[in-house]
Amino acid sequence: MKRKAMDKLIAWKNNKSRKPLLLYGARQVGKTYLVKEFGKLFDDMIYVNFETNEIINNIINENIEPKNIIKQLEIFFNKKITENTLIFFDEIQQNPRALTSLKYFCEDASNYYVIGAGSLLGVHINRENYSFPVGKVDILNIYPLDFEEFLTATNNDLLIEEIKKSYITNTKLSKLLHEKAYDLYSDYLAIGGMPEVVFEYTKSNSLIDAIDIQTKILESYKNDITKYTSYQDANKILSAFESIPNQLAKDNKKFQYKLIQKGGTSSIFGYAIDWLVNSGVCNKCYKTSIGVPLKMYEQLDSFKLYMNDVGLLTNLSKFPLYLIKNQEIGNELMIGMLTENYVASCFKYNDLNLNYWQNDYQSEIDFVLQSKKGNIIPVEVKTSNHVKSRSLTNYINEYNPKYAIRISSKNFGFKNNIKSVPLYAVFCINLDIGDEI
Repeated sequence: MKRKAMDKLIAWKNNKSRKPLLLYGARQVGKTYLVKEFGKLFDDMIYVNFETNEIINNIINENIEPKNIIKQLEIFFNKKITENTLIFFDEIQQNPRALTSLKYFCEDASNYYVIGAGSLLGVHINRENYSFPVGKVDILNIYPLDFEEFLTATNNDLLIEEIKKSYITNTKLSKLLHEKAYDLYSDYLAIGGMPEVVFEYTKSNSLIDAIDIQTKILESYKNDITKYTSYQDANKILSAFESIPNQLAKDNKKFQYKLIQKGGTSSIFGYAIDWLVNSGVCNKCYKTSIGVPLKMYEQLDSFKLYMNDVGLLTNLSKFPLYLIKNQEIGNELMIGMLTENYVASCFKYNDLNLNYWQNDYQSEIDFVLQSKKGNIIPVEVKTSNHVKSRSLTNYINEYNPKYAIRISSKNFGFKNNIKSVPLYAVFCINLDIGDEI
């Protein structure tokens, strides 16, 4: 399965100033598969899983000098490690000493290619007394497949090209292509981008079979919560996790602790939210005032919480599939929950910080994005062709942005300084936002 992250791995391989690489990402987003495919570009690959290989665990615990590690790995695997061998430490969070060793690979053995990955790496690093190799590693986040990768997986590369052309030129797709792309987008709302789910869908063309795998992934997330946290913390994390559909189904999607439990507060459930974010299962979108950089204006006590994958949210919500394909006006609030989560995941994939704006309870912009050059662009998300919005008008009148974006089911266009982007083309929006027009 083709992943855009492969290009980033190849760029890392070709970078003479590279450091050991750490891959972050939730369980089952395809980290191990991706690195093993990447390993085919080398003469050989040494694969160590610290969850299962107790011998290598003990060896590294005794001595983390790169020369010793290389020597012991050669003996254990009975093969020579050269400067064109990829060393892959999987589930590296299980061995703090292995994580620390990356610092010394950077300083004393930078000629070797070393990658570490772990499903709960972010959780362990933020909680345990790890000696994290700050400044001594490169970091790459791995996410579920975005809609562009989904189109590739379903053999729609030519459609991708047409979508990108229309995005750049603000010209409409033909009615036939527009309807085809939108139909595929509707499938993506149900399927999402978890690699195993997408693979099953492309193999069987069955939404039901794909959803069965989603259910297993959700169960694996819940099992991780109970396995790697205390009983008390696990109950809080599970409760926060299962509240996400209720949180996003409100008109005001700001996360409310009282929806988890009556009397709930940040002091009770703050750690639970942090766990879900650090594990890669969820993404936070902070409320912000408008200023550059947006990061400095974030209000950390006001945020929305999105799932890492819209398909998993659809499953967790028990959302009827026929309603996704038949999006009636009376169902806009529920479809809007999935749509907004989908957009948030697309932005996160493209390394865009997640922020929203609200000046009162009458005016809210779903997302505000900051470009490389500091342009701030408001983004409004609609589920249908009904695109009139007082909030966007109020924002434009107050801040006079370079232009605004409206994401909806409408075709491409540019009118009244508003760029119309169809829902299926959100993957085109990147850090150059606001710099290209």
